[in-house]
Amino acid sequence: MKQEERYIQPQNTREALLLIQKLFNSYRNAPLTQELLNYHNNLIFRLGSDIHDAAVKEGQQTQLEDLSNLSAAMRRWTTIRLSGRPFNFKLRHFKLVSDQTPKFKRQVHKIHQSGSHRASRH
Repeated sequence: MKQEERYIQPQNTREALLLIQKLFNSYRNAPLTQELLNYHNNLIFRLGSDIHDAAVKEGQQTQLEDLSNLSAAMRRWTTIRLSGRPFNFKLRHFKLVSDQTPKFKRQVHKIHQSGSHRASRH
């Protein structure tokens, strides 16, 4: 594998933001180490420099708003985790969403009809 092909190259700002959101959600509950903190700070720096410049060049206001939401959420993660508290949020659509939603048990059963019509009772 060539060195250029080793890293993911997003084609536009939206892809880059989605990739960083996916990466953040993958390590948000990991134990806090110096390596993780350096990696996280590097992502925040990239959001403020390279990706911000690309978003300005593309000229889409929604991308700039998503970028600011994402960087603010990632800075909030840093302050919460450095204070020793658990981080009970995840990123969805570049905004923090509570991870503590109620889970409902469902039992799917067949109705007295033909075909694959199914109903759920909560």
